[in-house]
Amino acid sequence: MAEPVAAGVSSLPREVREQLAELELELSEGDITQKGYEKKRAKLLAPYVPQTQGVDPALQKESRTQMPLPSATPASAASASSSSSKFHRARSGGARDERYRSDIHTEAVQAALAKHKEQKMALPMPTKRRSTFVQSPADACTPPDTSSASEDEGSLRRQAALSAALHQSLQNAESWINRSIQGSSTSSSASSTLSHGEGKGTSGSLADVFANARIENFSVPPDVTATTSSSSARPAVIDLPPSGIVKGMHKGSNRSSLMDTADGVPVSSRVSTKIQQLLNTLKRPKRPPLKEFFVDDFEEIVEVPQPDPNQPKPEGRQMTPVKGEPLGVVCNWPPALEAALQRWGTTQAKCPCLTALDVTGKPVYTLTYGKLWSRSLKLAYTLLNKLGTKNEPVLKPGDRVALIYPNNDPVMFMVAFYGCLLAEVIPVPIEDAGGQQIGFLLGSCGIALALTTEVCLKGLPKTQNGEIVQFKGWPRLKWVVTDSKYLSKSPKDWQPNISAAGTEPAYIEYKTSKEGSVMGVTVSRIAMLSHCQALSQACNYSEGETIVNVLDFKKDAGLWHGILTNVMNKLHTISVPYSVMKTCPLSWVQRVYAHKAKVALVKCRDLHWAMMAHRDQRDVSLSSLRMLIVTDGANPWSVSSCDAFLSLFQSHGLKPEAICPCATSPEAMTIAIRRPGVPGAPLPGRAILSMNGLSFGVIRVNTEDKNSALTVQDVGHVMPGGMMCIVKPDGAPQLCKTDEIGEICVSSRAGGMMYYGLTGVTKNTFEVIPVNSAGSPVGDVPFVRSGLLGFVGPGSLVFVVGKMDGLLTVSGRRHNADDIVATGLAVESIKTVYRGRIAVFSVSIFYDERIVVVAEQRPDASEEDSFQWMSRVLQAIDSIHQVGVYCLALVPANTLPKTPLGGIHISQTKQHFLEGSLHPCNILMCPHTCVTNLPKPRQKQPGVGPASVMVGNLVAGKRIAQASGRDLGQIEDNDLVKKHQFLTEVLQWRAQTTPDHPLFLLLNAKGTTVCTATCLQLHKKAERIASVLCDKGHLNAGDNVVLLYPPGIELITAFYGCLYAGCIPVTVRPPHAQSLTATLPTVRMIVEVSKAACILTTQTLMRLLKSREAAAAVDVKTWPTIIDTDDLPRKRLSQIYKPPTPEMLAYLDFSVSTTGMLTGVKMSHAAVSGLCRAIKLQCELYSSRQIAICLDPYCGLGFVLWCLCSVYSGHQSILIPPMELESNLFLWLSTVSQYKIRDTFCSYSVMELCTKGLGNQVEMLKARGINLSCVRTCVVVAEERPRVSLTHSFSKLFKDIGLSSRAVSTTFGSRVNVAICLQGTSGPDPTTVYVDLKSLRHDRVRLVERGAPQSLLLSESGKILPGVKVVIVNPETKGPLGDSHLGEIWVNSPHTASGYYTIYDNETLQADHFNTRLSFGDAAQTLWARTGYLGFVRRTELTAASGERHDALYVVGALDETLELRGLRYHPIDIETSVSRTHRSIAECAVFTWTNLLVVVVELCGCEQEALDLVPLVTNVVLEEHYLIVGVVVVVDPGVIPINSRGEKQRMHLRDSFLADQLDPIYVAYNM
Repeated sequence: MAEPVAAGVSSLPREVREQLAELELELSEGDITQKGYEKKRAKLLAPYVPQTQGVDPALQKESRTQMPLPSATPASAASASSSSSKFHRARSGGARDERYRSDIHTEAVQAALAKHKEQKMALPMPTKRRSTFVQSPADACTPPDTSSASEDEGSLRRQAALSAALHQSLQNAESWINRSIQGSSTSSSASSTLSHGEGKGTSGSLADVFANARIENFSVPPDVTATTSSSSARPAVIDLPPSGIVKGMHKGSNRSSLMDTADGVPVSSRVSTKIQQLLNTLKRPKRPPLKEFFVDDFEEIVEVPQPDPNQPKPEGRQMTPVKGEPLGVVCNWPPALEAALQRWGTTQAKCPCLTALDVTGKPVYTLTYGKLWSRSLKLAYTLLNKLGTKNEPVLKPGDRVALIYPNNDPVMFMVAFYGCLLAEVIPVPIEDAGGQQIGFLLGSCGIALALTTEVCLKGLPKTQNGEIVQFKGWPRLKWVVTDSKYLSKSPKDWQPNISAAGTEPAYIEYKTSKEGSVMGVTVSRIAMLSHCQALSQACNYSEGETIVNVLDFKKDAGLWHGILTNVMNKLHTISVPYSVMKTCPLSWVQRVYAHKAKVALVKCRDLHWAMMAHRDQRDVSLSSLRMLIVTDGANPWSVSSCDAFLSLFQSHGLKPEAICPCATSPEAMTIAIRRPGVPGAPLPGRAILSMNGLSFGVIRVNTEDKNSALTVQDVGHVMPGGMMCIVKPDGAPQLCKTDEIGEICVSSRAGGMMYYGLTGVTKNTFEVIPVNSAGSPVGDVPFVRSGLLGFVGPGSLVFVVGKMDGLLTVSGRRHNADDIVATGLAVESIKTVYRGRIAVFSVSIFYDERIVVVAEQRPDASEEDSFQWMSRVLQAIDSIHQVGVYCLALVPANTLPKTPLGGIHISQTKQHFLEGSLHPCNILMCPHTCVTNLPKPRQKQPGVGPASVMVGNLVAGKRIAQASGRDLGQIEDNDLVKKHQFLTEVLQWRAQTTPDHPLFLLLNAKGTTVCTATCLQLHKKAERIASVLCDKGHLNAGDNVVLLYPPGIELITAFYGCLYAGCIPVTVRPPHAQSLTATLPTVRMIVEVSKAACILTTQTLMRLLKSREAAAAVDVKTWPTIIDTDDLPRKRLSQIYKPPTPEMLAYLDFSVSTTGMLTGVKMSHAAVSGLCRAIKLQCELYSSRQIAICLDPYCGLGFVLWCLCSVYSGHQSILIPPMELESNLFLWLSTVSQYKIRDTFCSYSVMELCTKGLGNQVEMLKARGINLSCVRTCVVVAEERPRVSLTHSFSKLFKDIGLSSRAVSTTFGSRVNVAICLQGTSGPDPTTVYVDLKSLRHDRVRLVERGAPQSLLLSESGKILPGVKVVIVNPETKGPLGDSHLGEIWVNSPHTASGYYTIYDNETLQADHFNTRLSFGDAAQTLWARTGYLGFVRRTELTAASGERHDALYVVGALDETLELRGLRYHPIDIETSVSRTHRSIAECAVFTWTNLLVVVVELCGCEQEALDLVPLVTNVVLEEHYLIVGVVVVVDPGVIPINSRGEKQRMHLRDSFLADQLDPIYVAYNM
C-alpha cells in the first residue's frame, strides 16, 4: 500500500510531510510501536491515495479521518493533531480536584477513550442563548458551527463542509453507541478492527479535494481526544468527504445533496444540521434482537431484558461464616465506659484527653480527664435536677436528648455526651439544625430537649419575640445551653448511677438512607463497651497514646475512636475540624509531627488534600505513626489514594505497614480493619476484578480487558469477637457462594440493636438469620446487615466493592455509584469539574433504573471543555461499565446540596433533579441509547377487506358509528323559509315589517353602547355601500371584495352591501398596527388568493395599508382598489341584486388552519340559509331574544353568529369585540349579567382570559353585582377537541356568582362545515367519558373508569345540528367503523360548504373532501364531506328529543396534526398536557415531529436558570406516559409559541420557525 505513495510524498502538503517525519522519529526512538506507526502513517496518507475499487463503502466511511491541523512547528503539530494517541496527563496541579484521582483507573479510562480516538465531538452540542449562563466567556459559547466564510459563498458550502466534519465526528460515535446498544461485553470498537489499508481519495484528483475544502476560520467541533483542543482561532482544513459517505447515496450525486434532509428538503439552517447529526447518531440498529415479550392486557408489549446466556454465573461452593479472633479478656478493662471515665477522671486528672484547634490549626484548649469528669458530672446533675421542679423533672433516665454542636467544638460535645451517659439519658448527636429529615428522626425518637452551646444558640434564627424558629418538620424543642457557667455544681453526696453495661440503649447514631430519610441506629451500653474493647484489641491501643482525628467526632469512626475508645484507653485525641482542613489541608500531618502521634484517623479526602499541599511544608515526619486508619478504605478510589500518599510520604518516614484501611457502617459499626503490620512483612494482596463480572454479582479476576477492571484493597480481617457472612443483596438472606458478591452481615456484641422507633425496618436489618440455597436457616445466631457489598477473599481477608445505598440496578445488572464517580473523575476532569464533586444516582423511569450523573462545573470552565468532558464521560462509562448514562448534568460550582461536612447530599440532589430545581448549566440526555425496553413499534396489519370488517362488526353486535341531528323535514318553520331563499331578501323583509327593531348593539371596553343598528338602518347603509361598489369600484356581480374592518357593525353593513351589489364578500382580520410585519403578509396573501377586485375598509386602516411601515412588509403598489366606507354618499341603489339560484356563491370563508394552511371555502346562499335555520332551531332564536357574542367575526361559526344569524332569526346580538377584554376583563361577564342574557357565545381565548384574570376576583365580581344565574347556555365556539379542564375550571370558578354547572358547552365545526355540533337549549346535557390513551394510539376506543391510569377525559362537543348526519370512517380504507373505533368524522348536511376556493381549482381535492362516498355500506350513495378530524360516536343512556337514545359525538383531534410515531397515532395535545404538568415554570408547550424525531417546545415563565431543569423532566414524562423518546427539547420565552385568534396553537408555524432558526431559544437540548 505504501509503495505507490512513496513516489508521491514530495507532492504532499508541507504539514503532512512534517508529520510523517515526526512519526519516523517517534518510531526510531521507540515512542511508538511498529503497528501504531503503520496505522498512523496510513491515516495521514489516506486522503492522498487513489481510491481502491471494490472496497466496502462502509469501511471507507469508518476509517476516514480529518486532516490534521496545520500549525507552526512539527512537534506541536503532532501533539495537536487528532492522530496523536498519547494522552498528555495533566501533571498534578495545585487544584484539589485531584482528590479522587485513581492512577490505575485513570489509565484504564484513558485507554478506553483511546479506543474512541479520532472522535471529533460525537454529539450535537446543545444551543444555548448567550445571556443564559454568564459563567463562561462569550467566545466560548459560540456554537461549533458558525463560520466566517464570506457570505457571497452562501451558507450551503459552509454547511456541507460542516456536515462533513460532523459526519467524520460521528463515525466513531457510531461504534460506541452501537455497542452500548447491543450490550455486547466486548469493548473493541469497530474502528480498531478495520484493515488500515484502503485508500480514500475521491475518484478525482487532489485538486478537487482542495477546491472544496475552503480553509476557513470556522470553529471545528472540539477534539475529543487530545488535551490540546483545537482553538477556533486557528484555521482548520476540512476535507470534504468522498460522496460515498451518505448511506445509500449514489457515487455520482453532487455534494450539495449531502445536506438534503429525509424529506428531500434542502437545509441551510443551524438547527437542521444539528438534527441531521442527531439523526445520523440514531440511525443505527438500536435494539437488541427481539426475543420474547410479555403481553399486557392491551397488546401492550414492553420488552423484558433477557438474561445474557454468556453472563458469568457463580460457580463456588456456599460460603461458611468467617470468625474473627476471640475478644481477649484484659483484667483491667472497666465494666462500663462510664466507669473508665470515673477512674481516669479521679486518678489521672491531669492527663490530657482532648485537644481542640483554632481556625488556623493551632491548639487552643486541652480538656484533661479531670475536667471532663467534673464537667460531665455537673451537666448530668443539671439535666436530672435543675431543668424542671422536683416533682416534675423535665428529663427522666432513658429519655432521648438531641446534641447540636458545631463541628469545631469537640470539647463541648464530649462533655455533653458523657454528661448524658452519666445522667442515663440517651444522647442523639445530630448535624446542624434545620434539615426536615432530621426533624423526622427527632420525632421518631420522641426528643423534646436539645443541648447546645451558647454561641450555637445565638446563631439560630429567631422569631420577632426572640424565640427560636420552629424548623420545618421538627417537633417543639426546649433548648439547653451546656456552657459551664450555666451548670450547677452537684452536691457532695450526689453520685451518678454507674452500673455494669447491659442491653439498655447508650446513644443513638443517625444515618441517612438512600431515599434521604434519616433513621436512628440505637447502640446499647454493652455494644458500646464491646466495640471499644474490640477496637482497642484490633488497633492495639495502649494507655496515653496520642491520636489525631480528622473525622466527624459525632458519628462513625470519629466518635468510636476519638470520643469512646479514647476514654477507655486514656488516649489523648487531637481533633482537627473540617474548617481547619479547608484552610490548611496539611494541618493533620503537622499535628501528627508536632505531637508524635501514634495513630491518625483520616479519609481518602484528607490524604489527597495533604498531597496537594505537601510542597508548602518540607519538614514534617510521619515516622511516629504506627497506624494510619483510612476509614473509607471501602471506596473504589481508596487504593490509589493510599498508594499515592505512601509514595509521597514514605520519604517523610511513613511506614508502608502503617496504612490500615477499615470498613464501617452505622448498623454494624466497625466491620473489619487491617491490623498494624510487622515491619518488613509482605503487604497484603490486591484483587483486580472484572467490572463485567461485578455487574452480575460474580467475582472474576480480570483477564480480558484491563480497562474494565476494578482494583480493590482488603480492609483487613473480621473484628475480634465477630462473625461475618455474605448474603444475597435482595430477597431472602441466602448465603452467597464463595465467588459471589453479596451484602456483608456481621454478628457480634458490638453492633447496633435497632432503628429507634421503626420496628418493621429493624427486623430486616438487625435480626437476619442467613439461609442456605434450600431456604432453611443456617444456625440461629442473628446477623446485622451492614449495607456494604463485598466478599471474603483468600486468608479470610475482607474486600468491600460498594455500598447498598450506591447500588444501581440497570436491566438486571448491578453497578456501583462510586465506581462510576471514579470513572468520571478519571476523564481529565480537572478543567471541568469543581473540586471533583460528582454525584451519581439512579431514577426509576419506564420500568427500569436510569443512571444520572451530576457534577459541579468549575466557574472558569468553557462551554466547549464542559461539553467535551461530558461526551467523553459518556464514552468512558459505556466502555468500562458497559452501561448507558440516561442524563449527565453540570451545575454551577457550590450549588449541589451539601452534607454537613461538605460532601454531596445524594438523596437531596436526586430530589432536586426529579422536581426540577437543580438548575444545571449544561445537560446531556441519552435516552435513545439507554432506553431499550420500549414496546415493539406497532406493525400495521395488512388491510382486512371493508366488507369483512362490516360483517365482523355485525357478528360482534357492534353498531356502525353514525349519528344525526333532528330531521329538518319534520320541523316546518314559518313562511320565512318558503318565502325568502336569500338572506338579502330576509333583510329587506325585516326593514319593511319591523324597521325599528334593533338587531345589533356594539359595546366598547367600558361597556357602553357605541353603535346600534336596526333593521332599517342596516338595510339603508348596505344600499349605500352597494352603490359605492358599483360606482367607485366599477364592480360586476360575482367579483370578490375583501372586507377589512375591526370587529363591529361596519363589518356587517359592508357584508350586506356586497350581497346587495352581487359581489362576493371575503372577511379578513385587519393587520395589527404594532406588528405589521407579522400580520400584513397574511392579509396580502388572502387578497391575492381570493383574487379580490376591491378592498372595503375604514379610513384609518386605508392609511395603514398605504403607509411606509406597510411598504416595508409588502408591496403596497399592487393593492387592488381600496374604498373607505366612512363617509358614504346618500345615493339609492337602482336595484338590489338577486342571485339566479340558491347554489350561487354567497361569501368566501378564509382561515389559517392550525397546521398553517390558508384555506378558503365557498359558501352558497342555500348553505347560508340552511345554516342559519339550523342554528335558529337548535338555539330557539326569535326576535324577542338577546344573545351576547364575544368572538372574532372573521371566519367559521364566529362570523356566522356575528353577521348572519340575527338577520335571519331577528334576535338582538350584543357584540363584544374580544380585544376590548384586554383593557377590561369584566366586560363580557358584566354585560351578560346586566342584560340578563340567556345565551352567550365566546372563544377559548376569552374563557381562558377570564379564568386566569378573574379567578381570584370572584368576591370583587359579587361586589359589582355581577350575577350569571340567568345564563342558560354559554357556548365556546371551536374547531378542536373540547378543552375539558378549562371549561370545568371556568364553571367551578364562577359557580359562586350563579353560573349553572350545566351551562358551559362547546361547538364543533371544521373547514368543510363550520357548524356540525352546537349544544342549544333543549336536549340532554353534554356527556363526558374517560378513554384509555393506550388504546386511542391504536385507533381504538376503550372506556375506562375515572382515575384509571393512562386515562383521558373527553367531553361531547355539543349536540349535532338539525339536518346534519355524521359517520365515523377509516381514513385509509374509507369504510365505516364500529363505535369502538377512532376514525375520521364525515359529515352530510345542507349547510356544508360547496368546495375549497383555490387559485388552481384542484378538482380532485374537492371531490375527495367535499363529495366523497363510503367504500361500502348502506350510506355509500350519500355524498359526504371529510372534516379532517378524528372522533368517535357513543350511544348514551340519555334520551334525545326524538325519544330515542342519544348518540354523542366526541372529537379527539385534527387528523393532519396527529403524529405517527412507532406505528402509533399520537395527538399533540395529550403529550403537551403531560409536559405542562411537569414543572410550574412551563407556561405553554407544543410538540411536532421532524424526520421522526419528536420535538418539544416549552415556554419558560420562570427565570432562565430553570431552563435546563425542564429537559430531563420533559423527557421523563413523555417516556413514562407516552412511551416515546423526545429527540429535541427547545426552551423558549413566553409568547413564542404562536397561537391564533381561536386560541389554537400553530404548531406548523412553530416548526418552520424552529427549522429556520428564528425562535431565539433559551436552550436547545438534543437528546442522544
